[in-house]
Amino acid sequence: MKAVSAVAIKKELQHQSQSELIALCLRLSRFKKENKELLTYLLFESAHEDDYIQSVKTYIDDEFETINRDSFFYIRKSVRKILRNVKKYVRYSQKKETEAELLIYFCKSLKNFSPSIKRSTQLVNLYDRQLLMLKK
Repeated sequence: MKAVSAVAIKKELQHQSQSELIALCLRLSRFKKENKELLTYLLFESAHEDDYIQSVKTYIDDEFETINRDSFFYIRKSVRKILRNVKKYVRYSQKKETEAELLIYFCKSLKNFSPSIKRSTQLVNLYDRQLLMLKK
């Protein structure tokens, strides 16, 4: 099945009633966790951006605390997972200020992480790439 363009979807949604739109949104939220997270952001958290940023920062802190520090393999894997999720949360917001604040917080958390990231070339490169993204 081939997906239809966003313009065609928009035109079709304009012809739907309010109850049909609600049913479509609820059905969409059942298929993927990301759809449900995006709807949650749009409905409940988009009006309170500061609270949203604080909740993502809390998520970052919690995830950095639970990293398995036995080897750099597990550390790298966990850090990449945290960064992937942070970027997903930034995509929900679509605000440059939110993106900058969350990436700065991620970089600070990574820099203060122990054992030091300087012992792993991959982690240093990841950190440097994020700093370059922040400068853009």
